[in-house]
Amino acid sequence: MDLTTVRWLASPEGHAALHDLPEYSESDAVGQASRLRASGLSPEQVAALLTQKRLRARAQDKFGEFAEGMLFTADGLEQASRLEVAATHAGRYASASLATVHDLGCGIGSDAMAMSALGVTVHGVDADPLTAALADVNLRPWPDSRARTGVAEDFEPPLDPLHSRTGVWLDPARRTPGVTDRSGRTRRVFRLDEISPSWDFVVSVARDVPATGAKLSPSLPHDIPPLGTEAQWTSWQGTVLECTVWWGPLVKEAGRSARVLRKGAPPVEVDQRTCEDDPAAAGSLTDIGAWLYEADRAVNRAGLIGTVTGAVSGMELEAGLGYVTSDLAVDLGHARRFEVLEAMPFSVKGLRAWLRERGITGLTVKKRGIRLDEDQLRRQLKIGRDAGSGESATIVLTRVAGAQVVLVVRPVDPAGD
Repeated sequence: MDLTTVRWLASPEGHAALHDLPEYSESDAVGQASRLRASGLSPEQVAALLTQKRLRARAQDKFGEFAEGMLFTADGLEQASRLEVAATHAGRYASASLATVHDLGCGIGSDAMAMSALGVTVHGVDADPLTAALADVNLRPWPDSRARTGVAEDFEPPLDPLHSRTGVWLDPARRTPGVTDRSGRTRRVFRLDEISPSWDFVVSVARDVPATGAKLSPSLPHDIPPLGTEAQWTSWQGTVLECTVWWGPLVKEAGRSARVLRKGAPPVEVDQRTCEDDPAAAGSLTDIGAWLYEADRAVNRAGLIGTVTGAVSGMELEAGLGYVTSDLAVDLGHARRFEVLEAMPFSVKGLRAWLRERGITGLTVKKRGIRLDEDQLRRQLKIGRDAGSGESATIVLTRVAGAQVVLVVRPVDPAGD
């Protein structure tokens, strides 16, 4: 897709053609293409229409009904903040009463859209002309917000950003430019020194404009964010999506925090104020209590397992694994609770005998801190995922004081991974 095609898609003719096209179907893609070409559309226009319908279907998970009014690339869709997370970002800027935000590296505009919806005018730039054009189209419902081609490094901060109520949002590229894979995506990078614009540039912008936020990888080390900032790890349905660093008036509580997002549940935030500094750790299986708590991965990445141990008067199974044991039953929004039915040293032979004796023929396997191939383990245990005619069980394979253990548990709440 090129800029000419984007302009056509954004035109009344292209908009109508996209709106009238049936939902994308892989089995009927060739037939749809033939019918579109027969109607007089060019091969480029046909390809763009089918690609947009396919990407819009995929985007429903991230953007819901808003996907129907947006244009995408495969890379842009994958990297864009999902609606719930973009709303979190936008809320910080709106709560700080900012009038204007410069979105440096706006991508397809998901964060800019969320800010605009809350009354913030956004000036977006993206180094890729095609991506910038898509963002500008996606911002059409908010005429004061625009996106253009440009590089973050050309940003000139206002002389008095506080008086002008100006902020900056940076989403440095974490993919390498160049050859894409079969799905149109480029290679992901994970090192802080590989992002673009650089981390040094991000910090320099924050010095010039106090109201600055930067979306980074969830693998960001705890010792990287400067003093006085807030580094917040965010998860969606148990998957950690990002670590965002906030400066100045965008900081809620300096230090590390975690935000847990799940469908149908209110957001949950925890920070260092309620975190035990040095949680106790279990010494052996005899320390395992009646309940097991699995901290959300954002909580674990943020180093806030102490918010769980403190809330339930418990101890970690082993440092860094995100599992807490306790004899207290407490409902937490940032940790999932399981009833512990059995705790034993882990061995394939012993576990197989235990399952056989109880007529268990279906198994859910959870693991942290143990490297093994689940399919191979199932073959060794001679057990599948579906119970069939027998009973089902959930096991947790993990470590206690360095020793491999297996806990047989029963989930208390319906939250999934």
